[in-house]
Amino acid sequence: MPGTYLSFAVLIGAAAATGSLVFRACGRREWSWLAPAVGLAVLCGAGWGAANLIHPAATLALLGAALAYGAHELWVRDPEPDEETVTGLLAGLGALALASVPFLVELRWGILGTGLNPDMSQHLFATDRIASGGVERLIEEGYPLGPHALVAGLGELGVSFVHGFGGLALATAVAAALAPLPLLGRLPRGRRIAVALLTAFAYLSASYLIQGAFKEVMQALFVLAFAVALQELSAGRLGGELPAARWRLACPVPLAALAVGSLYSYSFPGVAWLAGTAALWGAWEGWVILRSRGRRIANALVGRETVRRRSIRKVVPPTLVALGALALAAAPEAGRLVNFASFETFNPAGAGRGNLFDAISPLEALGIWPSGDFRLDPGEGAVPAPAYWLGSLVGLAALAYGLTRCVRRGERALLAALGACLVLYVYPLVAGTIYQGAKAIAIAAPLVALIATRALLADTPPLRAWSRLRGVRARALPALAAAYLVGAAGCSLLALANGPVGPDRWSPALIEMRERGELGRNGEDGDSTLVVASPDVMSGEHGADLFLWELRDGRVCAQALWPEQHGAADPPAGIAYVVLHTGGAEPKPPFDGLTEARRTELYTLYRVDAPRPAPEPPCPFIADGQRADPAR
Repeated sequence: MPGTYLSFAVLIGAAAATGSLVFRACGRREWSWLAPAVGLAVLCGAGWGAANLIHPAATLALLGAALAYGAHELWVRDPEPDEETVTGLLAGLGALALASVPFLVELRWGILGTGLNPDMSQHLFATDRIASGGVERLIEEGYPLGPHALVAGLGELGVSFVHGFGGLALATAVAAALAPLPLLGRLPRGRRIAVALLTAFAYLSASYLIQGAFKEVMQALFVLAFAVALQELSAGRLGGELPAARWRLACPVPLAALAVGSLYSYSFPGVAWLAGTAALWGAWEGWVILRSRGRRIANALVGRETVRRRSIRKVVPPTLVALGALALAAAPEAGRLVNFASFETFNPAGAGRGNLFDAISPLEALGIWPSGDFRLDPGEGAVPAPAYWLGSLVGLAALAYGLTRCVRRGERALLAALGACLVLYVYPLVAGTIYQGAKAIAIAAPLVALIATRALLADTPPLRAWSRLRGVRARALPALAAAYLVGAAGCSLLALANGPVGPDRWSPALIEMRERGELGRNGEDGDSTLVVASPDVMSGEHGADLFLWELRDGRVCAQALWPEQHGAADPPAGIAYVVLHTGGAEPKPPFDGLTEARRTELYTLYRVDAPRPAPEPPCPFIADGQRADPAR
């Protein structure tokens, strides 16, 4: 537990300080609640550069420098806590508590998501190789490794990579709760906090957080923050009070910083969400200007220049500055971006299912989906199917109301971001995979929650006034607000409480055994390997899912065995190798007739001296596409 919260404190503090520095670059002296999101985006890019070009210790130094700057600013400014500050702190603490629910339910601060999605083992292995200077599949194939570099830097403090990723998940959730606050200034404090938490923990956001899918959660944060920043830019509140020309050049810097974070945590697909948002927003803004001014824009002269040319001169230079900053930050990653374009999950003919049973419904983005597992279809869990459709109907009504209010308020940035998400959801339906489609739905979920929840809480009268409401129309909005808020909050809490937490210790030894060929042929027609651990590890810590996935591409099975049962029998027929999870204790052979081949911190590998023949291989072949198979 201490390692997880130490990692969280370092990351959120460094992100807040870095984001504050970015806003100072565009002339803003007062604090912005977008700073943690912007700072985390910058740290992803700078952290990977430091770890890749120098050493993970350089990433830790970067985090330390950011913390030192933040501490200096607090010391010099000595800010007095006002209402806005207290609101942000309460929202952040609430987000920290909610993001901790999976750990608190299982009373273990281990690997998030084991049992739903074992992919975290590959991310841990990549981080281990970044820290040790080695190579592996993700590094070689251009996978975005900004978050991994931050965790590798935290490892220089002695924090395990498991706890480092746990701290990153907590920091991302807190930054997501703070990002909407700039748009909520007119709401009472309690309602602002409610909107912030429901946005950060929209049902699919919570579902992806508990399965350890940190990349999707981070990308959803950057898309959300980008939309809020664009809205602040259009209202003239994003930058500061520098002279006009300088401010116009510097004001897009936070937007470019968010694009850098998307690039280094989600590669080039991540930038597509932000570019699509900016393009739709820019086109819409231009159309509104043309429509409102009519022929005056085309004909009215200001000196010898038209108003249109003057507008272009105001917009183009800062846009070029933002694009230049993004291109400069992306240049070192150009080769890896090209390599990542051929990554296996982009291939519709390949293993494009990921950990999904089937394509998920886009209705899940509405936030009311009463299932602890987002992959299940309506009616497959304990709740009957009509409850899903009723919840979706409430969600659609809430979103429709929110969209109407956005249009009336002229908040085109949020609508443009949602439109970009819609386009990027349609693409996988045509030329992508269901795995990509699910990610697109999850990234849109916080925007849906913000648009719906903010409008409902802004227009619904206080609870004490509900008894005085008369008429169906007057009571319809409070009824819709209550149904949506209770349903969305309940479903998100259900997802968080259902989050499986795996072992709190991890070693690359199993993956290394597989890659070194220490388990024999171990393929479709090869030998079988048996992984043995205590029942507490196998089922209580969801270790079986982790072990089977790390030894995939071979015939593998897992068996729970108490230590006192070791050595009481021969290995099962057909088993050629036995891997014992020792947990760091002195190993005792689990069966007779074994020869120790290798011993590591957490595992011991044995060869069976005289494997007994079996009519058929006793263990199933575990392939990449089987990790979501409910029958396994």
